[in-house]
Amino acid sequence: MFSRTLQKNHYGYIFIAPFFIVFIVFGLYPILYSLYLSFTNWDGFGNPALIGFENYQRLFSDYFFYKSLGNTLLIWGVSVIPQLTVSLVLAVILHEKFVKGKSLFRAVFFFPNIVTAASLGLLVALIFSWQTGSFNQLLMTLGFISDPINWADKPMFMRILVSSILFWQYFGYSMIIYIAGLQGISRDLLEAAEIDGASKVKVFFHITLPLLRPIILFQIVTSIIGGMQIFDQPFTLTNGTGNPDHATLTSVMYLYETAFTRYQYGYGSAIAFGLFLVIVIFSILSFTLMNRRTKGESN
Repeated sequence: MFSRTLQKNHYGYIFIAPFFIVFIVFGLYPILYSLYLSFTNWDGFGNPALIGFENYQRLFSDYFFYKSLGNTLLIWGVSVIPQLTVSLVLAVILHEKFVKGKSLFRAVFFFPNIVTAASLGLLVALIFSWQTGSFNQLLMTLGFISDPINWADKPMFMRILVSSILFWQYFGYSMIIYIAGLQGISRDLLEAAEIDGASKVKVFFHITLPLLRPIILFQIVTSIIGGMQIFDQPFTLTNGTGNPDHATLTSVMYLYETAFTRYQYGYGSAIAFGLFLVIVIFSILSFTLMNRRTKGESN
C-alpha cells in the first residue's frame, strides 16, 4: 500500500513540471546568462570575451548611470508619495457603509490601470506638444500665454509630468489593495472603539492604520520594484531621448540605450544587476524601518 501511495504522489510532479520548465527556460536561464554577460565584452556577434569586473568598475564611475538613477528616484518619489496617500484616503472613504455607488467609483478609479503605459505616454506627448498640443491651445485661448511654450524643453516640468502619469495610472490599483486590507479588519473592533468614544480620526490613526501596516509595507516594496523599472512612460513621452538634459532618462532607459542601441550587452547586463542591487537595498531598508517602528510601538 505504501508503494502504491508513493507511486500516486509522483503524478504531482507531472502537473507542476510545466511551470518549472517554463521558469527555467524563460526566467532562470536568462538571469544566469545575463550575469555571465556582465563579466564579458560582447556586441552580439561572435563569442563574449571575459573581462572580469571591468564592467562593474565602469559602472561605479559612470556619470549617466548615477544621473539616470537619480532621475528614477526623483520621479518615483514624486509619484509614489501622493499615490499611496490619495489611494489610502479614497479606500477609507469607499469602505464606509454610507457611500453609495462604491462599485462604480472603484471601477472608474481603477480604469487608468487598464490603459497601457505606452499609450498614456504617447497621449500626454500629443497633449503637451509645442505646436499642436491642446494644452498650449487652451492656455492661449484663456489668455494665460500669447505664444506656445515648449514644455519638452523644461527638465523639472518633464519629470513632474512623468510622475503625474505614473500617479494617475496606478493610484486606482493601490486603492484596490488598500480596500482589500480594510475588508480584513474586523468591524467589531472599529465599532467597539467608536462606542468607547473614539472619533473617526482616532480610530483611523490608532486602529486602522497600524493594522494596515503589512499592506502599506507591501505597497512600498512593490512600488520600489516597479518604480525603479520605469521605462514606457518616459520613453514614449520623449521619443526615447530622455531629454531635456537627460532629465527623464531612467535607469531602464539607460540600460535599453546601452544594450540595444550601442550593442554593449556586457555593460548593459552590468547596469541591470546594478539596478537589481539598488532595488534589493531599498527593499531591505523598507522592511527594516517598518519592523523597527512596529517593535518600538509594541514596546
